[in-house]
Amino acid sequence: MRNLRLLIAYDGTDFHGWQRQPNAPTVQECLESAIERILDEKARVYGSGRTDAGVHAVNQVANFKTDRPIPCENLLKALNDALTPTVRIKDVREVSRQFHARYDVRSKTYRYRILQAAVCSPFLWRFVWHYPFPLDAERMAQAAELFEGEHDFTSFAAAEGRAGEENYPNACDDREEPRMAEGARHGPPPCVPESFGRQAEGSGPQGGVPLRVNIETAMVRKIFTSRILRRPRRSMLIYEVTGQGFLHCMVRNMVGTLVEVGRGKLEPRDIIRILNARDRSLAGPTAPAQGLCLVRVEY
Repeated sequence: MRNLRLLIAYDGTDFHGWQRQPNAPTVQECLESAIERILDEKARVYGSGRTDAGVHAVNQVANFKTDRPIPCENLLKALNDALTPTVRIKDVREVSRQFHARYDVRSKTYRYRILQAAVCSPFLWRFVWHYPFPLDAERMAQAAELFEGEHDFTSFAAAEGRAGEENYPNACDDREEPRMAEGARHGPPPCVPESFGRQAEGSGPQGGVPLRVNIETAMVRKIFTSRILRRPRRSMLIYEVTGQGFLHCMVRNMVGTLVEVGRGKLEPRDIIRILNARDRSLAGPTAPAQGLCLVRVEY
């Protein structure tokens, strides 16, 4: 069996996220369908992580295994011919059989773009949050730095019935992501965070019974860098964050909270208070999906 690594870019606007969903288009399903048509065999594509509905990627990483001898350069061309124009394969290469796009991740970097111009270009609206109101970027930058380090991010995870998320359009879909019935064979069960890595694979009782882990550690994530970048000529604020892993809607909830700081509704130091409280109701609303993009995955 060959193990092939894909480097993928996609416009997530028309997709219900990365992971295959019943009765909804997803990036994973799109890729698997194209591979199956080309190779005439069932394909299981593993991504580095599950981007939410409407979120984009410029360098998503995935892998799948096949015994077909098609050269990588030929597969690259064939896949791009078969895929919708909103999904492009940038690179295909053969890697070791042990490589796993999800479990081997060391860090991921996301960028969130906020456009503050009075008018949003029709060529930008799918990829930015148009917010033409004053924001104090200095205060936001001070607050962003406080996310760095290892913290319990319960206050910034998706929560069912979160009051106030409707204040911003395209609020995060908080429904539970469906998991494969085989449980650990296709990745950690629902109670195991993405960053647990390989120790979760193949573990647990037979029959797919989820592992039992400490719920407190399940919400802990390590953030390496968290910063605000300004592009004055483009009227653009960019939030860039790099971490070992992220909870469902975590980055978008962090952005929504930073905007509350920029509006003067919260103080920068409130970030520490909100983190310590482990209470989703204290953080800001969920920022719209279209401003978020996965830009880098490190192994």
